Amino acid sequence: MIEDKNQARTPLSELGEFGLIDHLTKQFEIKHTSTVKSIGDDAAVLEFSNKQIVVTTDMLVEGVHFDLSYVPLKHLGYKSVIVNLSDVYAMNAQATQVTVSIAVSNRFPLEALEALYEGVALASKIYNIDVVGGDTTSSTSGLLISVTAIGEVNPEDAVYRTGAKPNDLLVVTGDLGGAYMGLQVLEREKEVFKVNPNNQPDLDAYTYIMERQLKPEARKDIVKLLKDLDVKPTSMIDVSDGLSSEILHICKASKVGCDLYEDKLPLDPQVISTCEEFNIDSTTVVLNGGEDYELLMTISQKDFPKIKANPNLTVIGYITDESVGANLVTRGDTKIPLQAQGWKNFNS
Repeated sequence: MIEDKNQARTPLSELGEFGLIDHLTKQFEIKHTSTVKSIGDDAAVLEFSNKQIVVTTDMLVEGVHFDLSYVPLKHLGYKSVIVNLSDVYAMNAQATQVTVSIAVSNRFPLEALEALYEGVALASKIYNIDVVGGDTTSSTSGLLISVTAIGEVNPEDAVYRTGAKPNDLLVVTGDLGGAYMGLQVLEREKEVFKVNPNNQPDLDAYTYIMERQLKPEARKDIVKLLKDLDVKPTSMIDVSDGLSSEILHICKASKVGCDLYEDKLPLDPQVISTCEEFNIDSTTVVLNGGEDYELLMTISQKDFPKIKANPNLTVIGYITDESVGANLVTRGDTKIPLQAQGWKNFNS
């Protein structure tokens, strides 16, 4: 972990668990009427009238999901909230509350956790959510963060992975592959730093993809956009494990196939140029990279006129019969079966 040797270091033992929780959570304000009781009791109390409740949870483990040699703790706190909010928005729901739990070893002083919670606080402010609880405990192997996000949705508005039908359009938000290429740049610079600690990397050419990796954003705006356009997707999922994995999840859940067109994949110019620099195929990056936190959805063809001119949405293919399977249609017009080669937790 890169840190300033002159910076104050307050051992966590000075505060104790409850003192630590009080110290880290005193900055959180309540914004939602659905939050009846927040931090400070045995449990939070929430009250949602006539809404369905959406709950999702995610865990980030040091050395598996993040590397503190190049991930600032404030960014990590922010990202740990964002990855959960993305799952709520993938249900076409509004996120309202989160809980944040951490397991931390004694190599982390209080100041490090303050930076982490600054990121949590920034995410809660920007995305208008209440932090209503969590836990702190000790760890013998670095830092672990577990976030649970809670949201609300009108029963008629909820979107699942199961509703895709043949002839529906396959649509994705934003652009893809940036987070993975940002990670490649960071990993490369880490290796350079090991060889020459005095070398200061010049990362100006990679600003966008670095941000996609270190400080991703969840697509809260898309939930509102779809409502404003009067479009309800037939299915939806967030792109966290690579596009091919997410498409296959929808195909499996909806019992359909699809044709995904390689020449329709949305790529930022910085992703293209960095792929060329690393000699990596950009299509492979989009299909398998992950961590873009964009939304992948299927919509009925009758809704195409409503979305066709929107810069936030790209039609990348369409749904077919299950018997056809899920395929990538290459630029050379060859069909290749899609395979999930993205993030797999339990592979060595």
